[in-house]
Amino acid sequence: MKIVIVGGVAAGMSAAARARRLAEDAQIVVLERGPHVSFAACGLPYHLSGEIADADDLLLHTPASLQAALGLDVRTHSEAVAIDRTARTVRVAGPQGEYDEPYDALLLAPGAVAVAPPLPGLDLPAVRTLRTVADAVALRERVDAGARRAVVLGAGFIGLEAVEALRHRGVDVDLVERAPQVLPPLDPELAALVAGELADHGVRVRAGVSATGVEEAPDGGVVVVLDDGTRLPADLVVLSVGVRPDSALAASAGLDVDARGAIVVDAAQRTSDPHVWAAGDATAVVHAVTGARGPVPLAGPANRAGRTAADSMLGAEVASPPVLGTAVVRVMGLTAAVTGANAAMLADVEHHTLHLHGGHHAGFYPGAQAVHLVVHVGTDGRLLGAQAVGREGVDKRIDVIATAIRAGLRATDLADLELAYAPPYGAAKDPVNMAGFVAQNVLDGTLALWHARDLDAVRASALVLDVRGDAEWASGHLPEALHVPHTQLRDRLDEVVAAAAGRPVRVHCASGVRSYLAHRVLVAAGLDSASLSGGMQTLRAVHPDLELVTEAQRVPQPV
Repeated sequence: MKIVIVGGVAAGMSAAARARRLAEDAQIVVLERGPHVSFAACGLPYHLSGEIADADDLLLHTPASLQAALGLDVRTHSEAVAIDRTARTVRVAGPQGEYDEPYDALLLAPGAVAVAPPLPGLDLPAVRTLRTVADAVALRERVDAGARRAVVLGAGFIGLEAVEALRHRGVDVDLVERAPQVLPPLDPELAALVAGELADHGVRVRAGVSATGVEEAPDGGVVVVLDDGTRLPADLVVLSVGVRPDSALAASAGLDVDARGAIVVDAAQRTSDPHVWAAGDATAVVHAVTGARGPVPLAGPANRAGRTAADSMLGAEVASPPVLGTAVVRVMGLTAAVTGANAAMLADVEHHTLHLHGGHHAGFYPGAQAVHLVVHVGTDGRLLGAQAVGREGVDKRIDVIATAIRAGLRATDLADLELAYAPPYGAAKDPVNMAGFVAQNVLDGTLALWHARDLDAVRASALVLDVRGDAEWASGHLPEALHVPHTQLRDRLDEVVAAAAGRPVRVHCASGVRSYLAHRVLVAAGLDSASLSGGMQTLRAVHPDLELVTEAQRVPQPV
């Protein structure tokens, strides 16, 4: 059997290696149009930063090493330019000219290409993407040569990694994002924490604006022009506004592609041609939570899809599972991670959103850092997605929840997970367990929540009850709130009832724990009560410009 694979790196090389392990007698040809068939694409920002000193360390395998280890016929600088599905041949443009390569089974793994908006100046030498080893080397050479001003266009995962790498090298950075927030896959209340971290490290975040072009500057640099009229001088520009499936070859061969250009495949990675498979960033996958189909450009799913394709090409009955989109990124001192669906993806789905701010290890052990966790739960208890931001322990919690979603656990099952505990590593009630406890309380009616997004409606129709301590109240509070520390609530219920005057009571504390205790007291007293999800921490993240009254403002100042 002869297998031809178009594209190396994640999906293509995973398929090639798997096919060889399953079929020693198969002829396996890998066509790669670039110079490197197997490199660590996710490591590119860390070469730019200098953390990976040698670019050669990003090269995982060479054609020679793959020939020696797996007997693969790997051809670099060889681009597949056409497919003859009737003859079962691939037209290849290689170093020695064009030729036709026959196949019994063909796998397309071309990956994705960086989106380049139709803006003037993007072809200037100072403008680069960060997709290949050559990109990383070129950007690092510019920094080494003295570049000290950079503009990064796009605040997604790769854009933020580029920002961090450039700041690590001491480069002054402006970050431009068309969306109203950085890291659009995050819910806004967590994205605000990332934006704050960037600002604390000197990054000028410009959200809600777009670039209209790049111009050459008299000093040899460039100027990035924004649609609000701002002009940003720079020595280099990193273009990271997204990627699109590289499906032109598939489309020209008449294979089915979807509206976004992704190659349509079945669960076994087979295309609309029974002799052609596809895997990786160029394909449409099924989202495990929403069921939506579309490209999810992540290395993990690409590698697994390549393995499935190899099994299928060799006759096995296999299926790739739906994709959760689990991802993680380091942003200066913070880590942000996601899995499953976010709030935007669930806009038309009735669900509960839980906000928690637990410690990454036991609070009594020195150094505990907050894990800001958001969990979306269906009204039937199904786990729909989770996100977290923090300085320690974020990846661990998201990995646990991703595993729980894959295993079909309900949100309430999180309460009973046995997670490793010792004071330096976790807490007896881990943040994941706490999410399960909160889910239990919400789903069985023990806890009613109100959310920061509902602040205006709550102010207009309810009594806001602040149950934090005196010092917290003095540091900043809502001007209309009634202050009754939760430890005094039972003795001051009459005061709350009088202030409510028949209105609902919407209670909050700093993170949601004490307000839950107060909520139970209020419910027992017959009041219509709800607790603010995530407390004042989440409220301030959702409303960064919220005007709070401090104790100093209440005290008349001496004349």
